[in-house]
Parts: sequence; C-alpha cells; structure tokens
Amino acid sequence: MSEELPIYLDHNASTPVLPQVLEAMLPYFSQHFGNPSSQHAFGRAAKAAVELAREQVAGLIGASPDEIVFTSGGTESNNLAIFGASAARPYKHHLVTSSIEHPAVRVPCSRLVRDGARASILAVDESGRVSVSDAKAAINDNTLLVTVMLANNETGAVQPIEELGALAEGVGALLHVDASQALGKIPVHVGKLKASLLSVAGHKMYAPKGVGALFVKRGSMLTPRLLGATHERGMRPGTENVPAIVGLGKAAALLSESLEQEQERQKRLSQRLWDELSARVPGLRLNGPSLEQPRLPNTLSLRFPGVWGSRVLGETPEVAASTGAACHDGQESASSGILALGLSEREARGTVRISLGRLTSEADVVRAANALAEGFVRASALS
Repeated sequence: MSEELPIYLDHNASTPVLPQVLEAMLPYFSQHFGNPSSQHAFGRAAKAAVELAREQVAGLIGASPDEIVFTSGGTESNNLAIFGASAARPYKHHLVTSSIEHPAVRVPCSRLVRDGARASILAVDESGRVSVSDAKAAINDNTLLVTVMLANNETGAVQPIEELGALAEGVGALLHVDASQALGKIPVHVGKLKASLLSVAGHKMYAPKGVGALFVKRGSMLTPRLLGATHERGMRPGTENVPAIVGLGKAAALLSESLEQEQERQKRLSQRLWDELSARVPGLRLNGPSLEQPRLPNTLSLRFPGVWGSRVLGETPEVAASTGAACHDGQESASSGILALGLSEREARGTVRISLGRLTSEADVVRAANALAEGFVRASALS
C-alpha cells in the first residue's frame, strides 16, 4: 500500500489542474490538433478554441477579448509589460515599484535601471502594504510605469491598486499589475483598478503550467519583446499553445462562476486553521495583515517562535507547505518579502506559508493544524 500523500497547502506556489480543465484540454492534443493560423477545418477549430478562451479570460478580469494576449506564463507577461512599455516610450525614464515584487518584476526593473532608468521603490508597512502617500510623492510627470503586484504571494497583503492607478493616470503613466496571486481568490476588474497592463499566470489558477496572459488596455503603447509572425496581434509571435490556452480559458470561466462563495469558504478555513494552531502554539504570530485587513482569503504567513520554519516543516511530513516564496525554497535565509515588513532575520526565519485551495477541506485544515503543532514541538526540542 502506498503512503498517504501530504495535505497540500502550497497553492500560492502552484495549483492542481482542475478535472474540468483537463477534460476541456484533452481533445486539443489529438482530435483538434490543427494550427490556429491554418485556414482549413482543423485550423479553424483550433482558432475558435483560442478565441473562446480569450473571451473567458477577458470575462474574469472585466476586459475586452481583444485586450488579451496569450503568453507562456506570468514571468513572460511581466517582462513583456515592463520592457515593452519602456521600449515604446523611451523618452520617459522613471519607474515606480515596490520592495515586495516577484523577481519577474524586480529583475526587469533592475535591468532598466542598469541601462539608465531611475526607479522609486516603495516600502511596505508592517501589514505588508505600500503607502499611497509615498506613491503620490514618487510618481511624477517623467514616470513611465507604475508596477505593483495586486496581492503578495507570501503574506497575502492586497495592495491599494485603485489609488495607485488613479495617481498613475493623473500623470499619464501606465499602471502594470502583477495579478498572478490574486486571480480566482478575490475580484479583479481592470477598469476599477485603472490598469493599463495586467499579468495572468495559469498555474496559479488551476490551469496548466506554461501558459499565461497579459491584459493590454486599448491604446496602451507596447513594443513586442519577440520578433516573428503576427500571432497575438503581433505582441507575442509563435504558434499558440492551444491545449494550454483552452485550459486557461476553462479555468477562468470556472473561477468566475463561484468566486464569491469560494472566497468566503477559504476565508473561514483560514480562520479555523489560525484558531486551531494559535491555541496550541504559544507565541505564534501572523506576518503581514491581520485577518480583518485586505488580504487573500487563502493565505496565512505564520511565524513560529524560536525555530526555523524549514525545521517545523521538516518535522511535519503530513503537510506540504512553504517557508517563503516558492521561487526561493531551499535557502536557509529569511525571505526578502518577510524582512520588508520590518522583522529581524531572527524573527523572520520562523516563517511558514500556508496557502489553501479550492480542493482544501475543513478536515484537511484540522489535520494540518494538529500536525503542525506537533511538528513545532519536535522542532523546538531539536533547537
């Protein structure tokens, strides 16, 4: 008999492909295998599937289908937004970003700075949110781009994007929003956010890895990063990954249907896990926003006292979770995103990130809380 799988509580790192999504994708690996650019029946069937997916993704974020460009994922979308905006408006040289961005935003911004741009990096407060007043002081007539994530992958803190969008709009700057962690967890509407560009990552929202999208508001100037044919309105040349795009569209449609109910369910489960675990672990703390502040409903960044978070997880094989941003796992140093909250290295090193998902049950949460509490006791004894 095989061992029982751990309880998966790392949905901010990656989500499973939902059964309905996989079912929608399968025919496009075999039966409908045509190139969407071909004019015969096989090509037309593939093209129709891509355009349906474009409508579905647009529907999730309140956009028009012609504003959706399919990419290989969130990293490509972020790079296309940042470098594409810079190349299209070379007469503007100022960027505004935050101290908690994903490397797919932070590194491109650093490259532009190396090449002569200037960047204002907004700090976050103890709740993990940037200050609107700091942003107002930073944004000016020379600002090309404001690029700030909608929700942080580690703490779950939701940023004041609507206010930042209004400030950017006021000086004619573009607002780019990395919404990879937010989609399917909280409502996202590009019009309300005043976003010019918004990044989507498929594997964060129950679609496959290797597919994503970039919302490009009509009228936003963007220079392609790749050169080739005229796929995706010339913004992203290369034959479309039809099965993955179909999966992204189906996932977007499913998330749209049950967003409010699932948001409330995950919020209740997060509260239950916190209540169960904090009652058994003296000194347990929550990094970032409180449970009452603007935050992702599925995310808890927990700080265990006196131990490394990695040691707690090492003593809790029943739970699959993270000690920080998934891209940096394995490093025995505190996450920069957690340190940005003003914590010391010693305080931050006890962090364990729990991120629930659509398939997480209440029984999973109770079992995980019990296992983590026992794992903490064992880890403390080894410290």
